[in-house]
Amino acid sequence: MSPSATPARYTVLLKPQLTDADGHTDHGGALRSATVAATGDFGASGFPRFEGDGVQADIDPETHTVEAVTVDGGELPYGWVAEVADDSGD
Repeated sequence: MSPSATPARYTVLLKPQLTDADGHTDHGGALRSATVAATGDFGASGFPRFEGDGVQADIDPETHTVEAVTVDGGELPYGWVAEVADDSGD
């Protein structure tokens, strides 16, 4: 796959925190995961839109960063994080 190609699907992990009690970056373990597939559309963020398992996510295919996300039609709770799982399954 070329670097500019958009993958057909990703696994998005929803994690409950930004930092640990000491302020270090630590998103905690995934409380939910969703396999999302490309819709062929672009989201409001300008990145490709993916949907599946109740999650809609705009994902930057170059950095694998979730740029926008809704879960079951709503925003993530404050402080939660959405990440793309790495190849090892995170």
